[in-house]
Amino acid sequence: MAELATIARPYADALFKASQADLQGTSVWLDRLAAVTGDAQLLEFADRPKSTSEQVFGLIKDVVGMALPQAAQNFLHAVIDNNRLSALPEMAAQFRAHVNAQSGASDALVYSAFEISAPALAEVTQSLEKRFGRKLNVVVEMQPDLIGGIRVVVGDEVLDTSVKARLEQMKVALSA
Repeated sequence: MAELATIARPYADALFKASQADLQGTSVWLDRLAAVTGDAQLLEFADRPKSTSEQVFGLIKDVVGMALPQAAQNFLHAVIDNNRLSALPEMAAQFRAHVNAQSGASDALVYSAFEISAPALAEVTQSLEKRFGRKLNVVVEMQPDLIGGIRVVVGDEVLDTSVKARLEQMKVALSA
């Protein structure tokens, strides 16, 4: 994946510099584009020799499901014209890293066995921000095999308080 990161870096850097006036708005449409272009069937369609860049652009624009501002359309055209569509999710990740670095925040992925209510999520977020010492952009993902508790990933740090992890620890202790 180092190659994708290398390809994505100049695009993410340029987009970050160009969108200083509206980083949050840019993040919204860029994340939406990244989600759409992460689809294998769309990438396969884009790679076909008979698919024109306008057909690919039109398909993505239709699937995105939101009105793309002119900056988004220009960015998408540049990515398509340079055959860099497969790197767009990495561009979005690097753009998000720039935004987080500027704001002093980090992305946190919380895996939970059960749905977390909004008040409980606010409480968990507050506790995690104290624990990690920075503002966190929390995204919750369901993972029923955890049995209970949560598993939090912030960058390369992992906090696992799930029942599954505790059972694994007990298994290791009993078999030692």
